[in-house]
Amino acid sequence: MSENGLTGFRQRLDPIDEEIARLFGERFQICREVAAYKSEHGIPMMQPERVAEVRARYLARGAAVDLPGDFTAALFELLIGATCKLEDELMEGASPEEAEVPSAKGSEA
Repeated sequence: MSENGLTGFRQRLDPIDEEIARLFGERFQICREVAAYKSEHGIPMMQPERVAEVRARYLARGAAVDLPGDFTAALFELLIGATCKLEDELMEGASPEEAEVPSAKGSEA
């Protein structure tokens, strides 16, 4: 990798990217637990009110730190789609290892 003055910026970005990945992993683990809880208690996977609440909070938090609205909305849709798919697969009986994590729209804890 060439120096050209970017090394300091890259050194600051790398730990942030690691933390983002760690936090996504933590969030997905909680969603696995939510899926198990919903299954055990007969709670439907889809929780539209919760999705709307979380979406509004994401958009407000993104705006508060000057993120572009379209980026925040797209990130939310990707994250919710992936976690909903994961929950749905787990609630249908897939093992955590079998459940995949792509994108779609849907539920939320």
